[in-house]
Amino acid sequence: MSTLSSRPPTDVETLLGVLQRDPGRPRITWYGPDAERVELSGAVLANWVAKCTNLLVEEADAAPGVRVRLDLPPHWRALVWALAAWRCGACLVLDPAADADVVITARPDAQPDGPLVVAVALAALARTFGAPLPPHAVDGAAVLSYADVVTWAPATDPAAPALVAGDGTLTHGRLLTDLAPAGGRVALAADDLAAVVRTALATWAGDGSVVLVEGATAAALREDPARRARVLAPERVDVDLV
Repeated sequence: MSTLSSRPPTDVETLLGVLQRDPGRPRITWYGPDAERVELSGAVLANWVAKCTNLLVEEADAAPGVRVRLDLPPHWRALVWALAAWRCGACLVLDPAADADVVITARPDAQPDGPLVVAVALAALARTFGAPLPPHAVDGAAVLSYADVVTWAPATDPAAPALVAGDGTLTHGRLLTDLAPAGGRVALAADDLAAVVRTALATWAGDGSVVLVEGATAAALREDPARRARVLAPERVDVDLV
């Protein structure tokens, strides 16, 4: 094994590089309601993250110290926006009651005036949010017009906060180093956003991939072992947390 491949990533920019070493390999596979299945390879995931990073930098001046609240359900899009917030050195906030400079949400009308709101449609093929937006909101689907590579992003400050969740705060310097890299092909239920984010990071840090199953779908699979086998067996899952 080469020195490069054996060195664990220490920040999200490096992590994205790891995920692109085998660009066609799946890194996120999403099972949603109504038999929806979305798969992002390493290259496609990096492109999505770059687009979202560019939007955050341009629209919100996202940088170290900027607080980005993620008000999305556990979903593949939530993971993309989380990586984008970290890629520009910002702090991702998962506490719904916490203050933030930017709110990424599927519920723009429910957000108070003040922070910039990025309205995210969850449907896989959405090209607009699909509803009128409040004046302090931008349509997250605008990322489709942004570059597939990060055009510019602030340098990450290892001492700056990276993640604020119910059990405390992690700095950028500890965001990946505090993990126990899992690797492999990990299937998990999309029940808790903080747990999904941490498990995905640990999996990717170990050069693995995530199969994320929407909560109601995961519950149905737990009740039907035969269906569970039909869904997960073709995914070649190494660790089944569904």
